[in-house]
Amino acid sequence: MAKILFVMTGARHLTLADGTEHPTGFWAEEFVAPHQAFTAAGHEVIVATPGGVVPTVDQASLAPEVNGGQAGADAMAAALRSAAELRNPITLEGVDPARYAAVFYPGGHGPMEDLAADADSARLLTDAMDAGMPVSLVCHGLAALLATERPDGTSPFTGYRITGFTKAEETLTGLADRSKWLLEDRLVALGVRFSAGEPWAPNVVVDRNVHTGQNPASSTALAAELLKTLG
Repeated sequence: MAKILFVMTGARHLTLADGTEHPTGFWAEEFVAPHQAFTAAGHEVIVATPGGVVPTVDQASLAPEVNGGQAGADAMAAALRSAAELRNPITLEGVDPARYAAVFYPGGHGPMEDLAADADSARLLTDAMDAGMPVSLVCHGLAALLATERPDGTSPFTGYRITGFTKAEETLTGLADRSKWLLEDRLVALGVRFSAGEPWAPNVVVDRNVHTGQNPASSTALAAELLKTLG
């Protein structure tokens, strides 16, 4: 059994360009689908957040319309209630990636607020990349890559093929024109090779040890690819 570290946002809102706070957190499916896949395969999931705060779920991710109806929404909420790891996160500061077999970053807009500039997350990702450890991120979780930027503008992820939440998808959420920055633009500026699929359709990109998923619908397929890597 392997230990998989889930690095999750501790943010409860996203600060928009006009200074207003948009309620957010992590996106339920992007935690639940991989968590269920990994634990069903016999692996142990450990959740880490900045400061060890209990992560907040984005309430929009529990709505029936994004879960295939009320039954799906109820099942998603029940899965979150049963995940004890969410209620007992460890502190991200000082985490040793060598203790884990892989690192996984769920999304939601929260990572844009905190993990995009978190030095401890950046250290963890850099150490994981230096060690060739499997690294997996989905949707806005890829905002954490921005904190790994070096003074020369490069990153351990520069040159890697990745995907993440696209400008087209952000436009469809209604937040593109209200956000301080767009994830796709910042990732491209970091020097990654960004691959954008159709909005809301599953899209997973694997390049060497880096596994990325575009959006919530990519969560299950992304988890499957990481399980293949873990063997």
